[in-house]
Order: sequence, then C-alpha cells, then structure tokens
Amino acid sequence: MAIPDYQTLMLPVLQLAAIGEQCVPDAAERVADDLCLSSAEREKLLPSGQQRVLNNRIHWAKFYLIKAGLVASPRRGRFVATDKGRKLLASAPVRIGVNDLMTSQEFRDFYSGPKAVSEAPVSEENVMSVPDGIGTPEEQIEAVYQDEQAALRAELLERIMQNSPAFFERLIVDLLIAMGYGGSHRNAATQLGRSGDGGVDGVIDEDRLGLDRVYVQAKRYTETTIGRPAVQGFIGSLVERGASKGVFVTTSTFSSPARECAQRVTQRVILIDGKELAELMIEHGVGVRVWRRIEFKRLDEDFFTDA
Repeated sequence: MAIPDYQTLMLPVLQLAAIGEQCVPDAAERVADDLCLSSAEREKLLPSGQQRVLNNRIHWAKFYLIKAGLVASPRRGRFVATDKGRKLLASAPVRIGVNDLMTSQEFRDFYSGPKAVSEAPVSEENVMSVPDGIGTPEEQIEAVYQDEQAALRAELLERIMQNSPAFFERLIVDLLIAMGYGGSHRNAATQLGRSGDGGVDGVIDEDRLGLDRVYVQAKRYTETTIGRPAVQGFIGSLVERGASKGVFVTTSTFSSPARECAQRVTQRVILIDGKELAELMIEHGVGVRVWRRIEFKRLDEDFFTDA
C-alpha cells in the first residue's frame, strides 16, 4: 500500500505513544510493519534525499499532536501520550486529522497564528478546514520547488533555441568550465566549435594540466530525437582518434537504442539531453542567478541540553 499521509498517521502515532515512550525511527518501523509497507516504501526519500518520507510524516504527525496537547516530549527525541491523548483514544476514534485537532483552542492558536486567535466558540463555520491527503510542510515546499525547477528548465531550453548556434557553443564552453573542465576559458573556447569535423564539434581538456581529453558533440534540436546512428557516428569518430571519452550534448532527447549503444562500447560516452543540460546549467549557475533565498531553521536540540 502507499505510505499514508501525515494526518492518517496521527492515530497510529498516538496509539503507539499511549503504550509508552517512543522515538520517530522506532515508531516508523512499527507503523511500517503494521501497514505491511514494502522495503522500497520504507526507504523512500523526500526529493531532497535528506529524510525518509515515512519518518518525515510521522515526525509531523507527532509535532501536531504535541501542539494539540495529546502528546508530550519528556526528553530529547522521545514522545509519549498525555492524559488528554489517552482520553481521546478511550473514545475509540476511527481517524485523527488536523480538522479534529482544531477543536482544541491550544491547537487553533498555534495553527492559525496570533492574528487568528479568537475566544469564539468552536463551530463548523469558524474552524479552518484542512483537506485530507495534504503533504507535510517539507513535502509541500519540495513540490513547489520541483514545479519551479521544471518551469525553469523549460524556459532555459526555450531561450537556448532562440539564440544562435554560436551562442550554444559558448554556452557549452561556459558549462564545461563551470564544471571544472577545460583548463582556462580561453583554451576551452578555442577547442570547441569546430563543426563538421568528422562527427566531433570540439575537444576539451579533462583537467587543467591537459592529461586527458574529452571530445564533444553538440546538437541544437527541439523536436528531433537523436537516434542510434548519430551516436554510432560519434563513437566512430572517437575510435578514429584513439579517444576514450566523449560527451554528446543535445537540446532534444536520445532514443533508447541510442542510450543502449553508448552503454555497450568500451569508450566512456556520456549522453546529455535537454533536461539534463538544463539541470546542469541550474546546478552550476550557468544562465541563471539566485532570485530569492529563503532559509529554514530547525530547533538546535544540543543548545537546550544541559552539559
């Protein structure tokens, strides 16, 4: 089954907390066993790759339960059910979600913020409704970030196609230099851009000392998929020169046979399609710049631990 959202996990987390003190990793293992999650689901990471999805959702379920007074944290990294939480469990709830926690003034004050604090009695009209299945804050941030990155990749490729072939050559030079290849910018620029040279558009030093070289082929296409023959031709050019390394860059895509061809030869041939090209440009700051920087901070548990 799919990993439940953090609201669905609130009840299992509270039930575990009622048994005794828990920590997120142990709770995650217990929940995964109870739900019969697969190994892949247990190990699935957030897009950032910094935390397991299940652990993240359990963390936020626990955090919201604490804010509602249903769970307490007696010591660092541990949590346990409060009398209020045990009382709620005694009513045999089928599910606990954010909307259920909204019946607590304590939680509403936290969730809605200072400006929304009200002494009005709780009713269906004045309790904020939170849809089921909504992701944790990290997941929502990650989703927005990925959407922004996808839009930026598309915009980069569109702008590349609006410019000249000479601009594309300079872009490849800038990118390779930013990635640490080519020695100096001047040397890299003089080596690339020799279009029509037997299937190779240029050669660039792999390191600043020029101990090894990488041959480059660049194709600025939009709708044309690069097939096996083009990759075979590039590999043939490497063989003629006794070269062992090559990079084939395109603004479009490579067919599956083309990628299989590159993987089966003795030469080390890297295929970079439009999506990967845009990702490398973003990663290495080529054609993009920081527009806005937002920092997220976490509580420093060590700071609050007595020596």
